[in-house]
Amino acid sequence: MHTHAEQVPLDGLDGWAVDARTGCLRHRSGRFFAVEGLRVRRPGHPVPAWDQPIINQPETGILGLLLRRVDGEPQVLVQLKAEPGNCNGIQLSPTVQATRSNYQGVHGGSRVPYVEYFTAEAREQHHVLCDVRQSEQGAWFLRKRNRNIAVEVDPSVPVPVHDGFVWLPLRELLSLLAVDDLVNMDTRSVLACLPRELGHTGEASEGDLPPATSLHSTRSLLSWIVDVRESTEPQVERVALAELDGWRQGAWDLAHESGRFFRVIGVRVRAAGREVSQWSQPMIAPAHTGLVAFLVTRIDDVPHVLLHCRTEPGFVDTAELAPTVQCAPETYEVLPAELRPRYLDLVLDALSGDRSPVRFDAVLSEEGGRFHHARTRHVVLDAGQLAEGGGEVSEGPEHRWVSVHQISALLRHSHYVNMQARSLLVCLRAMDAMSAVDAMDAMSAVDAMDAVDAVDAVDAVAVREADGTRDDAAARPSAAPALAPALAPAATGAPGGPA
Repeated sequence: MHTHAEQVPLDGLDGWAVDARTGCLRHRSGRFFAVEGLRVRRPGHPVPAWDQPIINQPETGILGLLLRRVDGEPQVLVQLKAEPGNCNGIQLSPTVQATRSNYQGVHGGSRVPYVEYFTAEAREQHHVLCDVRQSEQGAWFLRKRNRNIAVEVDPSVPVPVHDGFVWLPLRELLSLLAVDDLVNMDTRSVLACLPRELGHTGEASEGDLPPATSLHSTRSLLSWIVDVRESTEPQVERVALAELDGWRQGAWDLAHESGRFFRVIGVRVRAAGREVSQWSQPMIAPAHTGLVAFLVTRIDDVPHVLLHCRTEPGFVDTAELAPTVQCAPETYEVLPAELRPRYLDLVLDALSGDRSPVRFDAVLSEEGGRFHHARTRHVVLDAGQLAEGGGEVSEGPEHRWVSVHQISALLRHSHYVNMQARSLLVCLRAMDAMSAVDAMDAMSAVDAMDAVDAVDAVDAVAVREADGTRDDAAARPSAAPALAPALAPAATGAPGGPA
């Protein structure tokens, strides 16, 4: 069970070529995905215009989690999957993680295991916990959506466990989010869509909380989102890759002339334990590790997150709720303070100085099927403690305090909560799970990985050292604060922010 990816020249990708009509890089079959050029115009924005490559993958994939209960405790069937873009080999993936081309056999490979549990007929026989289409990264994907679905099978139904799959208690899976680069992005996305009460996090269910317990009514939040969408909608034009301003194509990559943002590279992949044993493809390789952060507090003892209604050129509907901070900090080093993302400096100061406001801190990977060594630091900070330290935390035109139960309710619908916010929401649940799961119990999940020939810890460290991806994690202070109870009570906030 492994995947080996070797970088090759873009013009050396088997089966891929630049389309003479559109100027995009696509597979000769017309299936899978394409890399296109995008010209974006946002008058009045700090960066009013830019060009960029973007992945266009119009087909909707399936991200499916299969669950069961053992003695009342929910368990999740995860796959130990090695993607070509993973920085460390194997990560914990959903039961099914497949594009339509994959599960319809366009690639000519073997059948996708367990996909039969997510068909319309099977859904009538089992309990569907969630089923919703959600967006992917709007800065890298053009209108990409995946179907996030979780199905709980009846305890009386035997489910065969194929090689490379393992049942994990949901609590243990959540606790493993504190381990860098272990639970993959697609798993995090589906976990975020699960009913909150399933994880026994101690949060009240939606029906237990009247609207008055949230700072803003859901109706007012929805109107605010529409207002932001109407006022920030960008002008987007698809152009040939060769016409992208500021981008230069060399033999090995398509990169921005500044060296920032990301590159488009080509890889040749050899895989064992996959539906197809070898293939070639382009990938996006970010220039830096990203940063996403939630500022959290309690308002009238109800957990709230300061969310940013963020516009991205690849979103289906202009803007979605995003983390308080979402960026690659190095990208903004050349900009004056007034043009940097709001709260970025506050978050960076907390991470580099007094870490008492830090409640969670882990580096997690983005999807390894399209992104090469794409990693994002996930941080949760106590807004009350930041304010006590002199940091100003307040709402603004594009920031609102949203209760955790409102976020979960919005996740029952498409295109409201972006991928990065979903990922951080699961980290909130992981914080609570870690307070209930003994460290030895968490390690039993890692032992289970070893039992199915997963990469052991020594090999994982060796991979990071070879790839040069270990330094930032080694230098980062311990994420021990992540083990504290979720959203420890902070000073009661007001519409202007926490006291």
